[in-house]
Amino acid sequence: MVPGSSRSTKGDARRSASLALLLAGTALFAPASLSAQTATPAATTNAVGTSTAAVPAATPAITDPQTTGAVSADDLTPASNEDFVRQNQREPTIDGLRLRTYNPEYDRSPGIRIGTFTLRPGVSESINHEWRKDGDTKTNRGYLETGFRGTLTSDWSRHQLTVTGEGILQNNISGEGEEEPRADVDAELRLDLWDETIARLRAGYSFYREDADDPNAISNAKTQSAVNNYRLGAAIERDFGLIRGSVGIDFDRQTYGDVELENGTNLSVKYRNRNTGILTGRVGYELSPALIPFLEASVGKSLYDLREDPLGFERSYQTYAARGGVEVDLGEKLYGELGLGYETYNFEDDRLGELSGLSVDGRINWSPQRGTDVLFAVSTDLNPSTTPGDAGSIDYNLTNIITHQMRSDLVARLTNSLTLRNYPSDASSSDETTWRTGAGLTYDINRYLALTGDVSYERTTRDQGDTTDITRVGVGLTLRR
Repeated sequence: MVPGSSRSTKGDARRSASLALLLAGTALFAPASLSAQTATPAATTNAVGTSTAAVPAATPAITDPQTTGAVSADDLTPASNEDFVRQNQREPTIDGLRLRTYNPEYDRSPGIRIGTFTLRPGVSESINHEWRKDGDTKTNRGYLETGFRGTLTSDWSRHQLTVTGEGILQNNISGEGEEEPRADVDAELRLDLWDETIARLRAGYSFYREDADDPNAISNAKTQSAVNNYRLGAAIERDFGLIRGSVGIDFDRQTYGDVELENGTNLSVKYRNRNTGILTGRVGYELSPALIPFLEASVGKSLYDLREDPLGFERSYQTYAARGGVEVDLGEKLYGELGLGYETYNFEDDRLGELSGLSVDGRINWSPQRGTDVLFAVSTDLNPSTTPGDAGSIDYNLTNIITHQMRSDLVARLTNSLTLRNYPSDASSSDETTWRTGAGLTYDINRYLALTGDVSYERTTRDQGDTTDITRVGVGLTLRR
């Protein structure tokens, strides 16, 4: 029995040694196996407790795309886009594996690559009908509307050039009513200079036909005046630690074409052509990255091509404005700014007096939940008058736009706006209130083709005069690339 016991003891020893080696190998290779099963590196925690994504050593450093433009958000994968761009990052999973996320660029048209630029053009065609009621007078028309829209964006390591354009042509196919073509083109060149210094150069052009409801419109006109607006601007911005400062200058030229009267003759209104220049300075203090109060002041001058209008009034004026406000940046959930101040216009003709009042300007973007965006905007504008003895009105515009993604291929829109046109108490013109509301749906057949439908209603009431009601409905197709 001794030899047998010896063999048994040696076999147990060999089995024990094999088991020990197996356990050691498992412990040695377990981290490598776990890494092989993980599709994406797990998040790590830095010294301040902020969750950051682990980046392989071979990956080059990624600079802030909002500061230098070195990396475009379009060039990042959806996961990387969230890690490097999102400010309110999602909570990681328990085991550290990243979830598969929805790619917001999935349904976006890829655009056309032109050298270092990306062009995203679009064209739309719709058939519409309009019902109009001015007091007891009712008219209606059916019309085709062709729209053009596009963006051109640079992809440079530094600086950035962005060009946006939109145009609409209308062609009546039934009924009576004035066609309303319009166009708008804007370009901005951002120059990343030195030491947190940025320069911006802007240029733009707009075209539209004056609305028949405008107080300055010609009452017996068959076709109202075509308005051309040319814009140039330059600004420089710099951060001084917690203090942010900027100074800019803007030049604007507005011209008016001839008005075609019902008797077939043309009426020149070139006495309304004017040039306007405004110098603006602004300083803000960063209480926190999310809250920056600011003070802003501006001074400007508007010169008309003709010193006097046909009635002998000198309508050139100087403008002064001061406002204070706050910038808010709580990430993609809430950001924007709101300013409150006072603005005054001093006319060269003493008979026109002075036009002044409270100014409110701002724009707030709010996203209560993913797929829903809410815009609140308010602005204050001067609308010079052509009525004898009247300087003009101060217009307050309030806008609200709600966009909701009902499905990945279906987007709903709700738009409301209110315009309050206030004249001085001694003016002969009466105050006006215009309210507009509209709803629309966009169904993406694919990323290149979309079906659209819209309905809107507009009502203008006057202290003196008839009320105007306009209802529009339309359906169309949009082709984009």
